[in-house]
Amino acid sequence: MKIKHLAIIVAVALAATACDNNKKPEQPQEPVQQQTQLSDKYAEYTLTTDISHLSDNEKEMLSLLFEAADIMDGLFWRENYGDKNELMTRIGDNADIKKLATIAYGPWDGLDGNKPFVEGIGPKPAGAQFYPIDMTEEEWNAFDDPNKTSQYTMIVRDENGNLKCMWYHDYFEQEIKKAASLLDDASELAGDEEFAEYLRLRAKALRTDDYFESDMQWMDVRNNNVDLVIGPIENYTDARYGIKASHEAFILIKDQEWTKQLARYAAFVPELQKQLPVPAEYKKEVPGSDVDLAAYDAVYYAGDCNANSKTIAINLPNDERVQLQRGTRKLQLKNSMQAKFDKILEPIARELMTPESMEHIKFDAFFANVMFHETAHGMGIKNTITGKGTVREALGNQYNAIEEAKADVLGLYLVTKLAEMGVYTNTDLEDNYTTFLVGIFRSVRFGAASAHGKANMIEFNYMQQEGAFTRNENGQYAIDFEKMKVAVERLAGDILIIQGNGNYNATKAWMEERMLIKPELQVDLDRVNEAGIPVDIYYNMGPQVLLK
Repeated sequence: MKIKHLAIIVAVALAATACDNNKKPEQPQEPVQQQTQLSDKYAEYTLTTDISHLSDNEKEMLSLLFEAADIMDGLFWRENYGDKNELMTRIGDNADIKKLATIAYGPWDGLDGNKPFVEGIGPKPAGAQFYPIDMTEEEWNAFDDPNKTSQYTMIVRDENGNLKCMWYHDYFEQEIKKAASLLDDASELAGDEEFAEYLRLRAKALRTDDYFESDMQWMDVRNNNVDLVIGPIENYTDARYGIKASHEAFILIKDQEWTKQLARYAAFVPELQKQLPVPAEYKKEVPGSDVDLAAYDAVYYAGDCNANSKTIAINLPNDERVQLQRGTRKLQLKNSMQAKFDKILEPIARELMTPESMEHIKFDAFFANVMFHETAHGMGIKNTITGKGTVREALGNQYNAIEEAKADVLGLYLVTKLAEMGVYTNTDLEDNYTTFLVGIFRSVRFGAASAHGKANMIEFNYMQQEGAFTRNENGQYAIDFEKMKVAVERLAGDILIIQGNGNYNATKAWMEERMLIKPELQVDLDRVNEAGIPVDIYYNMGPQVLLK
């Protein structure tokens, strides 16, 4: 699961979400006004890094990986909206709207509650294009096909109008064949044998929609210079059921020196699991100890991970079987993280935090918070203790938001525990806690359509109730360090118990009670918007940037 994770406008009330399966269809909304200013909410950032240490074969391999990633980009357009060319023709000559549509992969602003910004476009279907738009709940419930709940099937209508499943490799047959062939060719150029084998197995996985073997092999990719995440991975776009995975790709260049610094934390994951603040039955699972903490510079985003807010860290594979057997790899995207800190987080801190708090706003603290957020995704409990299956299955479309909230607060709890053990010494803990609060302000601006926006509102309201921070008459915030430590531990425990119980209705009610943006906070967020601070970034990237 990626932090799209933290990963990063206007804030909107979160009481009514697109995930509500029982919600009646809305009337078409009016397109956003002042359209010429829409794309100003994104700051441009050139995504590149030094590749002089790569071999000629690795540089040639990168060209093939760019091609394969671009195929994923096209598939996500179809999953999220449909025909990209048709939309661009419909928009016409408005360059600003075309730019925003390119960032959003469609006509809905994912960082403003999926509000349409193209004339004549109605609400975004909760299930995007993974299901027939006119499919009713009665049809879905009566549809008797075990493959309907696979992450890798499209639900379509047959010639008689009945529902049927099509595997991704059949539905996107030509594109998948081409992408798989490119990965096979790239494997011949990879300088690292574990990575080469991963590329071969990933090509096989694209052709079969069976990703387990390639996910397991990816856990062995440790000595590489180049890395690739590719395929249908995250479930955020399916806001109807939270089932279907969207296509995406990352191309990454490893920072070997930073990776060496991070490696020492991985060994503590099993011990940290034992110290989680919950009864024994909620932490009885033992996460795989084969944890890879590594630092990378990202050089390309494609598809789902490039839509709206940009991912700044990766925790994969998502497959619970792999996590329990082997663990996960936690990849920190250092250059993307630095861009968000410089262009967004630090300016928000100057606007909303007391002057005395500013000394605790540190990039190293931001980096650590993100890193341990990703570590926390692999911890806790993956299977309910009530016999309701996995937590993901039991909580359905509520899962992504509560999982992101868990990773946020549990990540900060892990930093605290490691500091108390004398293992984490990079920053003062007050730096981590203060920077964490500013991170909430940053991510809350992602809005109602974002799992991260919902998660951060839960955290803000919970911590405010616990007295974890104060707000002065100038609308400036400061943390109460001791109260915030207590609030973090309590909230982490509450969420882990909720996940372990797997009660969908209780979870939904608990979240909705805590997701509303209150007027006082809205005033402060309006100040941030009025200050012209961007909500997120978009990238100038690609082979023309990296390989020139």
